[in-house]
Parts: sequence; structure tokens; C-alpha cells
Amino acid sequence: MDIPRWRRNAASLALAVLAGCAKQTPVADAGAVLTRVVLQTNWYAEPEYGGYYQALAKGYFREEGLDVSIAQGGPGAFPVQKVAAGQVQFAVARSDDLIMAARQGLPVLIVAAQLEHDPQVVVLHAESPVKGFQDLDGRSVMVEPGSAWISYVERKFSIHIKVIPENYENAGFLADKGFIEQGFLTAEPYVFSQLNVPTRTLLVADSGYDPYRALFCNRAFAAANPEVVKAFIRASLRGWKDYLSGDPGPGNRLITLDHAESTPDLLAYGWRELRRAHIVDGDPSKGESLCLVTRRRLASQIATMRDLGLVAGDLDVGRVASFDYLPEDLRKLAEE
Repeated sequence: MDIPRWRRNAASLALAVLAGCAKQTPVADAGAVLTRVVLQTNWYAEPEYGGYYQALAKGYFREEGLDVSIAQGGPGAFPVQKVAAGQVQFAVARSDDLIMAARQGLPVLIVAAQLEHDPQVVVLHAESPVKGFQDLDGRSVMVEPGSAWISYVERKFSIHIKVIPENYENAGFLADKGFIEQGFLTAEPYVFSQLNVPTRTLLVADSGYDPYRALFCNRAFAAANPEVVKAFIRASLRGWKDYLSGDPGPGNRLITLDHAESTPDLLAYGWRELRRAHIVDGDPSKGESLCLVTRRRLASQIATMRDLGLVAGDLDVGRVASFDYLPEDLRKLAEE
């Protein structure tokens, strides 16, 4: 397990984290004042965070008056808990996890989308007889315990899946052609191809269980610092547009500095998959767009989780998300 590393300015970051709020820093060369904030990711530095790294590399955050540092995640990163406790200002997580956190009373607030669709996949050996989710009936799948998509798929297809707790290793898959595990569209297929192990994948979002990967912050922080939140989203949106449609090199170089295992070839593969499957920007014909979260889709996710028994009682979308910090054009789409 990697130890999460502060990308730069460790001493100043420690002060920002302990204070749990935005800090302002004078910039000697320009006489400007930048607001320091930390973005906590929920996994190691990979293309799924490319837009943020691109915005950092190309100075888009600084142009918005922000001094942003990215804290790399991994097992045990606990982004929800860190934001709820005011230890970091921004973080990313699945919207279903954030819905459950809000229902439990944690002061977390979704303010934008990181990814329109979850890149989680079921990884199979190429010769596996499993062709669709219904074929997982009675089979063992290595996933994180409590993964909500398992409950959804079991109910939708009237099947039962045997859960093997995730151990973040690939030894079982390599040793057993019948082994099935959860992975990421942008990572495991590439890793196994380098080992000459042919694979196929089922994108979990295609099952119908399709949460956002969401950008969120502390509810009190957002209320006290609305312009900071808006500026962060504007710079992130600009970074994602540039990362996906331009040269991803600047962001990728920073990603590799944080996580050496994100090699240039792996980054190139992940970048292509994000674009091919429209994981980040979604499908415009369905009203999806970069950074956009909508009231309708979140309400549908809440209803699904309530039907699965994962959320008890009524939960208003306003307890989970705010669309007030999105750029005006996205804000209008969010409320439609």
C-alpha cells in the first residue's frame, strides 16, 4: 500500500489541513493572494483524476485565485470522513456513498461531478462463460464488501453472488481462469494484457446501477466560501476539457510524480478508455455533460438505494447536493 503523499508544500499543507478551512497566501511575484485548498482523491493518481492534475499543471486553479494541492488516495484514504471533519476542503467519491453519508447526518455536499459514469468493471478471463450480469448467479466475485451494485444486480436479475472480500491483489485472477474480480476500466484490462492474460469486462454502469463519481465538500465550508467552491469547479471544468480534448501530457506528468506505477503507457490507455466510453463527459443526447450533476438523476439514485434497503426513509436531494456552485449553463441543466 502506498502512503498518500502531499504533492508539494508539505508544511503549508499541514497548516491548511489542521485548520480545516481555506487559507490565503500572498504570492510575492504577482502581489496576488491565493486561497489554499486541498483535494483528497479516493484512489491512487490515475487518469480518472486527470482534469484536476491538468488544471494544476497548466495554472488554471491559480488563475482562479486558488493554491490547490492534491492529496493522493488509496486504501484507507477516507475522503468522506476527512471532508466531514474539516480536514480537507474538497474530495471525490461515489455518489451512492455520499448519499448514505448524508443520510447518516455527515455534513457532506456534492457540488459537481468528477465522472458522469462509474468506471468500475467486472473483470473476466476471455474464455469465461459469463456473458452478462445474469450469468454471475452462484459465482464468486472479489469486490469491496458492501458494494451496493452487488445488491442491485442480485435484485434486478434475481440471482445470488458470492462475495470475496477485495484484497487489492491480482494473484487469484492470474492463478484461476474462473476467477472474477472487480476492477477499473482504465487499469486492470491493461495490466492483464501486459501479462498476456486476455480479459473481458462488464461495465457496472451498464447493469443500470450508475452512480456519479462526485466532487464534494463540507456543507459549512461551501456556505462560508461560495466563491472558492465556484472557482474550484470552473478551473476543474477547464482542466477536464483540456485534458480530454487537448494534450494530456502536463496532467499526466504530475500524475506520474504522485504515483510512479501510473506509467506513460498505462496513462495513455486509461485516457483512451475514458474518452471511448465517455466516462467523464457522458452522453450529450441524455443531457450529460462535464461536471454536471442533476436533481433528477440523484433523486433516481436515492430511490434505487431506498428500494434496496440501503437508505431508510425519505431523503431530499437538497440534503445530498447543491447545484448553486455550478456555472450558470450547467446549473440550469441540473434543475431540469
